[in-house]
Amino acid sequence: CITAITEAVRLLGDPWDSRLFERGSLTCVRCAVVGNGGILRGSSQGTAIDSHHYVFRVNGAVTEGFEKDVGTKTSFYGFSTNSMKNSLIAYEDAGFRKVPQGQDVHYVFIPANSRDYLMLTAAIRGIPVTSGPDKGDHPSQYFGANQGANRFKILSPEFIKYIKDEFLNSTQMIEFPEVYMPSTGALMLMTALHMCDQVSAYGFITENYMDFSDHYYDAIKQPLELYANHDIIMESKLWAALHAQKVMRLYQRPSNH
Repeated sequence: CITAITEAVRLLGDPWDSRLFERGSLTCVRCAVVGNGGILRGSSQGTAIDSHHYVFRVNGAVTEGFEKDVGTKTSFYGFSTNSMKNSLIAYEDAGFRKVPQGQDVHYVFIPANSRDYLMLTAAIRGIPVTSGPDKGDHPSQYFGANQGANRFKILSPEFIKYIKDEFLNSTQMIEFPEVYMPSTGALMLMTALHMCDQVSAYGFITENYMDFSDHYYDAIKQPLELYANHDIIMESKLWAALHAQKVMRLYQRPSNH
């Protein structure tokens, strides 16, 4: 595992370069982080989302057919190898047949284990994954061919630990220490909050989450399922608090009754 980490960091170039983007002449960088919550279905928030300088998306980031509600722009796609591959299987029927691609898309790996470093290394080198459960996988099938190191980032494990300790210190860290970590959406939202000047969160859990489907692309309403690996309820309380403190804007809407 240490070898995999060392190789990935070496290929990324300057390991101390923590910038996701170049600010340029922008004095106020506005970012939208788009979760996949059912609250976005029928929301007509697509234009507002795309108006931000940078748009973050995660996991099953379906846009085709839902442009009016979720927009089309993607600047950063955040995922772990496991969440990406599971999303491609679980949401294929909803239209998620490939991760966002294009010259303006950058990929942010969330390191859950060694397979993320192995996939990242193979993606940068333009070769199949050399070992682990994804051995033989061609990263180009996910990210496109001829991608340079500048298209990839990986969150620092220390940053993830900081988020867990300071913001999402759930009791599940004690009950389920081997599996608990903040959700992909939570980590991307916290990344944006640490990098951007203004952040708006769309498709994240709100107080009336039970009135909406799990995902905006669900053909039939599905309840939000809670698992031991994330503390979604704790995350919802954090988003509400940050919204109330005007640290960020959380998209909310009345229930559809």
